[in-house]
Amino acid sequence: MTSEEIRPATDADVPAVKDVTDAAYTPYIERIGLVPVPMEADHAADVAAGKVFVTGDPVIGLVVIEAYADHLYLDSIAVHPDAHGTGVGRRLLHFVDARARALGLPEVRLLTNAKMWENQKIYPKYGYEVVERRVDGRYDRIHYRKRLT
Repeated sequence: MTSEEIRPATDADVPAVKDVTDAAYTPYIERIGLVPVPMEADHAADVAAGKVFVTGDPVIGLVVIEAYADHLYLDSIAVHPDAHGTGVGRRLLHFVDARARALGLPEVRLLTNAKMWENQKIYPKYGYEVVERRVDGRYDRIHYRKRLT
């Protein structure tokens, strides 16, 4: 696998999926006052269900996606801090769009914590628009969608 390829995660990738997710989301714990949801995910179950796609050898980035009848849900995107600024996140976002199109789905949806300000600058650059801001339990979230043409 080249460093550019994005492939389905395997059982052998589960430790790396956890490590990259934790490395990507740990910096937000203090800011939001809670452990981000992706850190508490059942990574093994997500990999087994075919929801996780990884890039890098060793793994430096990943997405967790789930197809619904009318959209592809981007549950999590994580890039190891050591790989920030190298285009990994951009490639993963383009992969998600391509995956949605391949599945015949008209849009991608995601949400982010309102205190993850960096994401609010990134997602609009990739065509995402804010749908709503809503408090879900202890999480203040901004919901986004991207319509694919």
